[in-house]
Amino acid sequence: MQRVLLILVLGAFGVLSAIAVARHGLVGIFTGQLQNAAGMQVLADLAIALVLVLVWLWRDAKATGRNPVPWVVLTLATGSFGPLIYLLTRR
Repeated sequence: MQRVLLILVLGAFGVLSAIAVARHGLVGIFTGQLQNAAGMQVLADLAIALVLVLVWLWRDAKATGRNPVPWVVLTLATGSFGPLIYLLTRR
């Protein structure tokens, strides 16, 4: 059940991300958020949340014998896609 939910979330988030990139471009996603304090707050919240997830991911990967570096790089490059894929591939 958890795996199905992760796949659904990853798929829906992927579609939403593809639409956003198609309409606004990769850079446009961020520049739109930097135009006012509300957008900057959302970006700051996302950054804080991803740092917390990365701390958990690093510890979990080490504890389960996985190399955390590729997952950290993937998360830094793609945001929430990294942790979602990590959870899908976790035993």
